[in-house]
Amino acid sequence: MALLDDVKRELSGITGEMPAARQAQATAMIRFGGGLKLIQRQIVVQAVFDSYEAAQWLQSAIKTLYGHDAAMNEIERPTPSGGVIKRYVVHVERGGAALALQTGLLDRRKHVVLGLPQDIVSGNIAQVKAAWRGAFLAHGSLSDPGKASYLEIVCPTREAAVSLTQAARRLGISAKPRQLRSSERVTLKDPDAIERMLLLMGAPNAAREWTGKRSDGEARGKANRLANFDDANMRRSAKAAAEAGKKVRHAFEVLGDEIPENLRAAGQLRLDHPDASLEQLGRLADPPITKDAVAGRIRRLLQLADKTERANGAHAATSPATEAPTEPVSEADIPDILPEKPLPQLDNMDRADGETPALR
Repeated sequence: MALLDDVKRELSGITGEMPAARQAQATAMIRFGGGLKLIQRQIVVQAVFDSYEAAQWLQSAIKTLYGHDAAMNEIERPTPSGGVIKRYVVHVERGGAALALQTGLLDRRKHVVLGLPQDIVSGNIAQVKAAWRGAFLAHGSLSDPGKASYLEIVCPTREAAVSLTQAARRLGISAKPRQLRSSERVTLKDPDAIERMLLLMGAPNAAREWTGKRSDGEARGKANRLANFDDANMRRSAKAAAEAGKKVRHAFEVLGDEIPENLRAAGQLRLDHPDASLEQLGRLADPPITKDAVAGRIRRLLQLADKTERANGAHAATSPATEAPTEPVSEADIPDILPEKPLPQLDNMDRADGETPALR
């Protein structure tokens, strides 16, 4: 537990993040830490943490980001061995409905969002990192050095697990949702993926400590390898990937909506993960494909754009008419990651007297 406490303490101490990233972290902490409850027909936002620093961060963020006062209570529970488990509860009663709308956990139709809001999952990379950081602070665990490697987050709903899995894919990490003892979980078991996720969430010190102590047969000198971006091969790969990204973006502008879906998906992977290798892009594809298949699809996409551009140029030279320009593909044109499904409506929720059901 000592290392896990260190990780959460390090993550809670991150400063200087943009407001959008801090909002993504706060939203994830609420969703994975508890969520929304109905108490006497009033919406109450509540989240429970095992880290005092995490609870304190959320309490402060709710005030500075959304303008609501949040209370924090400490709860102690005895253990069979005679010890005490402490939990910290952050809750907003007055203004809970407004906060739920502001965070996106309640939509404009009064539907509860069971996963993470789509604008976070499909947002910029800083938001995605912050969402994972918030989920980990709320309900994350990490294996102790010397034991089987895992990083795991217990999720309140299946939709939340899917959101977190999709967010991990945006970061270039393969994570799998699974059900264990009636709870939904997202788990990383590959040591390299765990180390990378710790770094992406913002815990480099904990990542070095965890990697340096783990006993999986690898050289401990690899603890700092992900932070070393001076390697010549990495510089060349990054330059090539950046050039490929520019060409793909231009191809999207030229072709507009006239792109075969498999070629569009390959091109979008390159844009979403500009630093990833072809092999990594192949693993990120759904379903996964080989690096040769990724390269082939991107090549055909660029060839199709080149052919279309030449044809349009020839047509313009022989015809006085001018066609309307093709609009570039924007983020709004990218399909939502999560499928839409009806969600419960607060107005229609039945509640027995004295019950305070969670809105899940």
